[in-house]
Amino acid sequence: MSEMNTTHTGRVAVVTGASTGIGEATARALRRDGWTVYAVARRAGRLEALARETGAIAAPCDVRSEDEVAALRDQVLEEQGRVDALLNISGGARGTDTVAEARTEDWQWMYDVNVLGTMRMTRAFLPALRENGEGTVLNLTSLAAHRAYEGGGGYNAAKYAERAMTEALRLEEAEHNVRVVEIAPGLVHTPEFSLRRLGGDEEAAAKVYAGVEKPLTAEDVARVCAFAVNLPHHVDLDTVTIKPVAQAAPHKLIRTA
Repeated sequence: MSEMNTTHTGRVAVVTGASTGIGEATARALRRDGWTVYAVARRAGRLEALARETGAIAAPCDVRSEDEVAALRDQVLEEQGRVDALLNISGGARGTDTVAEARTEDWQWMYDVNVLGTMRMTRAFLPALRENGEGTVLNLTSLAAHRAYEGGGGYNAAKYAERAMTEALRLEEAEHNVRVVEIAPGLVHTPEFSLRRLGGDEEAAAKVYAGVEKPLTAEDVARVCAFAVNLPHHVDLDTVTIKPVAQAAPHKLIRTA
């Protein structure tokens, strides 16, 4: 069944990471709210399926590529003449090694996607967001950006950096009336995220959620992201951490089995 909404707000959003998980759910949520949505990710096939279902615009792009990001920006501005919100959802983790056993290639990938990818997208779209007069940048970080944990050093480092960049951006762009939002989820049931982090080990990925009665879902987080950008522009959900009730803290997760 199509999720396309015939109510048009006239607002334009660019959502990265839209081929799966929170990014896909956020693109769907904004389409239901009547936004024109550019769904951005590397996997064109998944984006085309999303476009057919929701009316989003499939926009294949690797946020690690300067040229592809620039081409995406040019496409959006040529087709729409404006952008109202940039939602940097793409990111990810690789490995659970300690710092002593860190794999340089994993750390480089995490930094490039989570930090430099967010920077590239933000830098590309900031002039248009400023010109808009009421632009919004929403960065999806993580609880890992607020609390470090053993085996999370690389992901912690990347997400702490993304959070620091977000805070600096908020200070820099306030005079341009660009609203800057940080959404930091805790445990979200997004199996593909865990599979990537654990090298495709399905059994290990399943254990991440084992016994947790109600972890967050991608749709839960997407609802908050959509709420944040739909609020009147003068209202900034500066930093929002979201955890399931079972996750009282990063080190305290209630498992029933």
